[in-house]
Amino acid sequence: MDDNVPSKLFSRLSSAADVVRAHDNVHIYSHHDADGISAAVILAKTMIRAGKGFKLTLFNSLNNDTMDEVRNCNAKCILIADMGASYLKELDEIDADIIVLDHHKGDAEVKRLHYINPHSFGIDGMSGGCGASMAMLFSVAMNNENWDLVQMAFVGVVGDKQHIKNLSGLNVYLFEEGNKRGYITKTDGSLIPSGQLMSSLFLTTEPYIRGVSGNVNGVSALLNDAGVETSKSFSDLSDAEKRKLSSLIAAKLLSQGVTTETMEEMVSHRYILRNWNMDAEAFAYLFNSCGRSGAGGAGIGAGLGDRKSMSEAIVINEASRKEILSAVKDLDQKLEQMDSIQFFENTESGFTGILCEIAMRFIGDKNKPVIGYNVTDGKTKVSSRCTHHILSLGVDLSVAMRTAAEKVGGSGGGHRIASGAWFPPGNEKEFLKILNDIIGKQISAR
Repeated sequence: MDDNVPSKLFSRLSSAADVVRAHDNVHIYSHHDADGISAAVILAKTMIRAGKGFKLTLFNSLNNDTMDEVRNCNAKCILIADMGASYLKELDEIDADIIVLDHHKGDAEVKRLHYINPHSFGIDGMSGGCGASMAMLFSVAMNNENWDLVQMAFVGVVGDKQHIKNLSGLNVYLFEEGNKRGYITKTDGSLIPSGQLMSSLFLTTEPYIRGVSGNVNGVSALLNDAGVETSKSFSDLSDAEKRKLSSLIAAKLLSQGVTTETMEEMVSHRYILRNWNMDAEAFAYLFNSCGRSGAGGAGIGAGLGDRKSMSEAIVINEASRKEILSAVKDLDQKLEQMDSIQFFENTESGFTGILCEIAMRFIGDKNKPVIGYNVTDGKTKVSSRCTHHILSLGVDLSVAMRTAAEKVGGSGGGHRIASGAWFPPGNEKEFLKILNDIIGKQISAR
């Protein structure tokens, strides 16, 4: 038992594990981002070790259409990770044993459903437990020998940015248990991206450095000013070289309006995974790239240890990072402003949330949430991001996005700091106007 994990949560997880043990086959559903894929890998590995047959499906969201897929899957046992909180009543009506391991806000009276969410136990799912955290706790409830999977859990933790401002809640327990077993360690973070410096600085969008990101000459000049050979990797740098290069990057970021808070967040700890030749952040990039490129299977395979899948995931990640870099450079000139929000339209699907995150931290007005939307598959899909500073002004993106979307015939929700929505195309201007008004009222009410 641990103070960071309530006993009632352990009890609920044990009951859910008993439900799964009674079935020979399970259908796993999860989200397609780094957290969701990490959770899916953990659950898949858990089923393999338990001798269970399983199918695995990744969704970009749980909505009316994908809910129909769940209803019609004919599975007698269903595991849902990193989503589900917005469809509890609908899931409860399905004639199957269903376990939902989510960390987004959402509550409803359920009769049959096994719904396990940090929020239900007084833990903030925005920072103290993600989808992969919940999947990990479920896995050890199934078998305490599954602690090696904590490495995958931390890919989800870092992918959902829950390591920023130090670990909290369930994630503290997971790190302590993983660390004492030797599966995970932490090192100091850095503004300098890991990997070969010419390549990593060219591709970096976290941080996005104007004049360096996407600029070969800019990267060379930066390294020359720091007295660092262009052939070096991060791991080759001396402490003096790290200090000099970090100082130069910090100066450039400050000159483009990046806050000291953001830079402090960027140097949060890096989590080293014992069984993988990369840290949790690098793995999260791989998973995000695969999932949002429609190649989630490669991410799942990589997480399960398949070498061919890992090679494929690395190629996908390289291409995706170039695509994101190009979009960020374009966005640097096109972020539009309203009184209380800033927004952009993304012509390519899959990376809108990532672009919102980058714009919020490195490009846009630091006092307004960033909203990005994309019209695809007959829907307008919206992502939003803000910062802890904006939260302190009274903003709650989960409430704002849900309310605005419902007023134009859609739905939405998520976390206070990061949320999503969808609605019928053609309502973009009205949605943005309503959202701008809601955010403005949230701030003025403070």
